[in-house]
Amino acid sequence: MAREAQDFIAEVRTGTGKGAARQARREGTVPGIVYGDGKEPAAIKINYNYLLKRLKQGRFLQTLFNLKVEGQDDVHVICRGVQRDVVKDLPTHVDFMRIHDESRINLFIHVTFENHEAAPGLKRGGTLTIVRPEVELEVQAGDIPDHVTVDLTGKQIGDVIHINDIELPKGVKPTIARNFVIANIAAPTGLAASEE
Repeated sequence: MAREAQDFIAEVRTGTGKGAARQARREGTVPGIVYGDGKEPAAIKINYNYLLKRLKQGRFLQTLFNLKVEGQDDVHVICRGVQRDVVKDLPTHVDFMRIHDESRINLFIHVTFENHEAAPGLKRGGTLTIVRPEVELEVQAGDIPDHVTVDLTGKQIGDVIHINDIELPKGVKPTIARNFVIANIAAPTGLAASEE
């Protein structure tokens, strides 16, 4: 269930500040910064098309990367933010945070739903209403789950699925203390109208 760290290639960026960042963008790269783990921040630049391809794959902010920069040791990082152009919605800057496998971090993890055919409520025409397609969980950096799974077996119309109803992987816990709703099975509109 845990994902392996994917390699992510970047180059050293010389200089910091607006001028250096603009120069990097003119060269077809996106400026970035790597910080954390008690070390000095490091300025990097990433090939624009390479970054765009990775962003389009999805779940960029939930993926553990093995950052490869020439002349430096590989380091595990997680993306903490992608700044985008307000008009074109294209990346203009990326922030990465260094972590080691024992670090505990908060991430939004995708929720998947299985066994739709084993839910009597859905067979009777009920609709699965997903309230949270992703949930924020505290996870260990070396063991980030790809997703959490909700089993719909036996769910009836009107049933509500809370975070406490989901079996989370070992060592994973929600960042919010209350038992919040993930999804529910709503009555079909015709049935709801006839009951009124």
